[in-house]
Amino acid sequence: MEQAIRYSDGLLFLGSCFADEVGGVCRGLGFNALVNPFGVLYNPTSISQSVERLFSGRPFSHEEVIGVGEGYYCTFSHNTTFWNVSEVALLEQVNQSLAEAHAHFEKSKWVIISLGTSWAFRNMETQAIVSNCHKLPAARFERIFLSVEQSVQCLSEIVKRHPEKQFVFTVSPLRHLKDGLHENQLSKAALLLAVDEVCKAFDNSHYFPAYEILLDELRDYRFYEEDMVHPTDQAVRYIWERFADFAIDPSEKPAMKAASELKQMIQHRPLFPESEAFKKFEAQKEKKISELKMGFPKVCVENLAE
Repeated sequence: MEQAIRYSDGLLFLGSCFADEVGGVCRGLGFNALVNPFGVLYNPTSISQSVERLFSGRPFSHEEVIGVGEGYYCTFSHNTTFWNVSEVALLEQVNQSLAEAHAHFEKSKWVIISLGTSWAFRNMETQAIVSNCHKLPAARFERIFLSVEQSVQCLSEIVKRHPEKQFVFTVSPLRHLKDGLHENQLSKAALLLAVDEVCKAFDNSHYFPAYEILLDELRDYRFYEEDMVHPTDQAVRYIWERFADFAIDPSEKPAMKAASELKQMIQHRPLFPESEAFKKFEAQKEKKISELKMGFPKVCVENLAE
């Protein structure tokens, strides 16, 4: 890419579990990154709708709250991590999160989008595509397949609307086995074709091949968890390193190294917290924090504790 990610840039990660994984690593190294403010998202339409909400900052209303589970509330724009026992508390929670995400989005230079599936669910009552069905009765939804053209249209709209931002698209390598093996392959193929068209059409759109790296380079099943779907920590680290080589400015490597070393110190859990050895360790840690802030002021030190 002609441009590359710097510590001074704001980053927004949206989409599948891959966005959580790579975005989490970025935050853990002190990048100014926000990860999935609506929870995990899967299909292009839901992601496009979420970007539009982040751009407008329009608060969620009582009309958008739905009852889920037994005595819980949520919205069709969020995943299950936003369930709340009170409608009022839910709105306070999601709107506070939205306000923070809206402010972050306005300042972000990079939007990294991980697409999971072309399959989506449409609310039969409103005809709107939902981000999550929240285990509500299947009769309330229609399962639909987003064509290449539909995905191109909704992704192109957000790229075209935000020419000041750089977009990195990737297709999640995680298989959606509940769709069926063949349907999953069709879904991923449609996403790959859609992203290819978008990246060819816009100079501020780029493609990172996470799907190809896991399925072709790391095709041995030792790189998968026991469910044979999710990548192991080793695979995530490998893909992260490839992403860093692809997207992050090489000049930031010293800052990343310093942040990684400090992160290990911050996360250290002592066996004997009252010992003199640990007190010396704490003094060294505080010195390292001061040195990092002095040498690399753009690193978000507070993120290293996550």
